Amino acid sequence: MTAYKQPISVLVVVHTPQLQVLLLERAAHAGYWQSVTGSQEAGEALLDTARRELAEETGIRTSPGELQDWQVSNRYEIFAEWRHRYAPGVLYNTEHVFSLQVAAVQAVSLAPGEHLDYCWLPWREAAAKCFSWSNRDALLMLPERASLAKR
Repeated sequence: MTAYKQPISVLVVVHTPQLQVLLLERAAHAGYWQSVTGSQEAGEALLDTARRELAEETGIRTSPGELQDWQVSNRYEIFAEWRHRYAPGVLYNTEHVFSLQVAAVQAVSLAPGEHLDYCWLPWREAAAKCFSWSNRDALLMLPERASLAKR
């Protein structure tokens, strides 16, 4: 039996207090930049998915209280080239947005085979570099979200 991916995922925006944003370059598509993303595994809470994907893709480990759940979700059509990973007939994914504020720009450990490179950019530049509309929109909301988290 084939284990299909669930059509539920997380997007984790990693940023500094000065709104420098971490972006990762996809290995399968050089030039495609994004924040940390990944699919929820069976029986896993969304917060746990966000923490697991963050650790797997960057080496950054967190405690549950460090991530901010934005209570924002986006539904989008799964790219045709990746639909084979999902059960037959699954065309859409629901993505849930989280963020993590780190003290400063830092080196990260990339997941072999998933990402080629990383960079830290000011939030507007990072938004412009993202290939995904949902990632871009999340980055454009970052100043407001970061200010809410401080309260």
